Amino acid sequence: MLKKLLTLLVATLLATATWAAVDVNTATEAELDGIKGIGPGLSGRILQERQSAPFKDWADLIGRVGGVGNKSAVNFSKEGLTVNGKKYSAAAAAKAEAKNNKKHSSPHAADRKARGGADKDAATAPTPATPPATATAAPTALAPAPATGASKN
Repeated sequence: MLKKLLTLLVATLLATATWAAVDVNTATEAELDGIKGIGPGLSGRILQERQSAPFKDWADLIGRVGGVGNKSAVNFSKEGLTVNGKKYSAAAAAKAEAKNNKKHSSPHAADRKARGGADKDAATAPTPATPPATATAAPTALAPAPATGASKN
């Protein structure tokens, strides 16, 4: 009886350990590879970025590590990955999206739009060529055909 109880206890502890959260700031390469969807390449990029500074939040992870986006963050979080003990949330997605949009927008374009001017790229964009008009000509009247069978006398 004691042996069965001990076996059950060990099995429960192992099951709990497999579902334990893996924090991106403390995880080893093997622990990161254990997350479904993270392979050796991505875990290497995560570890390399982490050397410069720990990740503050999910938005920081998404912004700094290529190959991690909102969809993959949702999946990684479901698999047990956390950033500073926190699972991925919709608020993190919104913050990451705002940060990503800020990164890819031109500071001058925002100024022009605020002043009511057009964006330079839009103003200089070539207009699409229009296909040549295909005029449908009215049928031309044909000259009457010479009469055949007339004699030349």
